[in-house]
Amino acid sequence: MARRTKKNVGIIGLGIIGSRVAENLRRQGFHVFVWNRNPRPVPNFVGAPAELAEMCDYIQIFVSNDDALLDVIRQMAPALGPRHIVLSHPTVAPHSMRAAADLVERRGARFVEAPFTGSKIGAEKGELVFYVAGDEVALKEARPILEASSTEVIEIGEIGQATVVKLATNIVTSASVQALAEALALTNHAGVPSEKFVAALQNNASYSKTLSMKLPKMIEGNFEPHFALKHMLKDMLIAGRLGLSHHLELAVTAAARDRLLEQEQRGYAEEDFSVVARKYFPEMIFPTVEQDLELFEKPPPIEPAATISSMGEVAAAVQVQEVDLAPLPPEEPVPEPQPAMEQVVPAESAGETTTPGAVEPNPPGTPAHDVISTEAVPEPEAEHSAAATSPVDLLAKFLRGEARAQTNPKINSAKE
Repeated sequence: MARRTKKNVGIIGLGIIGSRVAENLRRQGFHVFVWNRNPRPVPNFVGAPAELAEMCDYIQIFVSNDDALLDVIRQMAPALGPRHIVLSHPTVAPHSMRAAADLVERRGARFVEAPFTGSKIGAEKGELVFYVAGDEVALKEARPILEASSTEVIEIGEIGQATVVKLATNIVTSASVQALAEALALTNHAGVPSEKFVAALQNNASYSKTLSMKLPKMIEGNFEPHFALKHMLKDMLIAGRLGLSHHLELAVTAAARDRLLEQEQRGYAEEDFSVVARKYFPEMIFPTVEQDLELFEKPPPIEPAATISSMGEVAAAVQVQEVDLAPLPPEEPVPEPQPAMEQVVPAESAGETTTPGAVEPNPPGTPAHDVISTEAVPEPEAEHSAAATSPVDLLAKFLRGEARAQTNPKINSAKE
């Protein structure tokens, strides 16, 4: 186990910011130990938050939400004592921050609220800005830890107030990026070259560091996460609830929240929050994105061509379809079938009789056509009826224009 000194700093959470803060601290000469919910192959990775607390006096927490913050503090609480300073960096609800402070202070440790502004590039360069609140003595002692990754540490006041400031600044940031996406869409659809809009905006009083970072990425369609959409959405949800608790209508916050939620539902939660621009460029910049129904009308679906898969369907199609045709000439009457005849041959001798239907062989020299056949004559009507209802014959008659006469009772009655 490493020797405990005040130079030992523990980092909980190795996301975009936490991992880069750890590197900055190492470059500044601090001994850094880390823990993450999902293990990482990095130096000095320990097994649990409590183990981290045993090894370090300063513990920086970079987790994503309220539940994660309270969970890790509960896990390391048994190892906390008066020598510890816990610095809490996530943006959470103010009441969650106060609850975390209460858990830490019950163990005799000290708590510093320290949300920050800045994204991946700022963390890499050590240019974050921390908004801090808490005990003044603890703040003074922890300042070197914070300055290793920042250019400014701004003291706000009581626990919970630094979080309110962070939420307020994120409202401005989120709304600014949403407005930027809309402005870019308007100029683009009006045919204004992007470089002309960029030049005009750079010389406008509204231009800011945020716009200077996000505008080129929007034009490129590059949404590699610097501040993930899911985190900005979480902050807007917290800000909206906080506004309601003070009876405030935060209309711009609600609009920004809805645009973020829309893109999260489309599967972009892990991308940078500037991905809200996808709403306005479904084809020009981002051809793989589904068109937005509010701006683009989708063409009607193409109906598949009707197909007939069997001769039974052919017959059904012929029988149900009525075709307007000219009156057809009457068909030739079918001759009535002749009844079968029986031939009685006299007996050759007295007392001998022959049964009806018995036929003697033809005498020699008798022509074949003079002999009357005793076989049953086929039923012409039955054959005609069967042929008429055959699917193949029905289709053939339909093509010759005879289908209606076969299938339409009105035509049949007219013929009769």
